[in-house]
Amino acid sequence: MLESALIAHGAPTLARLKVGSAFAVPAGEGLCTEIDRLNGELAPKGVRLTALRVRDGRALMYLYREAELAAALSQADVRAFLRSMGYAVFETVAVLERLRLRLAQTEEFPHEIGVFLGYPLSDVIAYIRNGGRNCLCCGCWKVYSDEHGARRTFARFRKCREVYARLFAQGCPLSRLTVCTRAA
Repeated sequence: MLESALIAHGAPTLARLKVGSAFAVPAGEGLCTEIDRLNGELAPKGVRLTALRVRDGRALMYLYREAELAAALSQADVRAFLRSMGYAVFETVAVLERLRLRLAQTEEFPHEIGVFLGYPLSDVIAYIRNGGRNCLCCGCWKVYSDEHGARRTFARFRKCREVYARLFAQGCPLSRLTVCTRAA
C-alpha cells in the first residue's frame, strides 16, 4: 500500500526530478514497520521516507532526497527565508523536526513546506504574500514567476508519474525505479 503511494505521489522524487514529495496515507498498524522496510531499500539510493504528522487516522508522509534537501538548505536565500519562519538550525534532521512541530501546531500547512518540496523560493514567498491568490497558473504549486518553465516542469512530472505507474503495474520493483543520487 505504501509502495503504491510512493509511485503515485513520489515518482518525480524517485526519478530525481524533485527534492521531495508529500502525501497522505492511512496511518494503520504496521506503518512504522513499512517505513523502516522502505527506508532500507531507498537509503542506498539517497532517498528517505518519514512521517511528518499523524492525525485523524492519516499520516502525512515526506519522501525526499537527502543530498538535494541539504543542498537547498545550504542556500543563503533559503536559510534567510526559513529563519524568518522560525528555523534556527539547518541540518536536515533539525529542520524536519521544526517542520513537524509547525505541522503539529496548525491544521493548515505551513507554507514554507514548498521549500521542502522543491518549489521555487520566489513562488513560495509570493504565495505567502498573496495569500494564495493572483497566481499566473496552478499545477503542482501556484506559480507567480516563470509560468512557461513551471508548465514544462508540471508536464515532466505528469509524464514521470504515468511512466512509473505503468512500470510498477508491470512488476518493476521500487528499487529499480529509484534513481541513485550522484556521488559528490
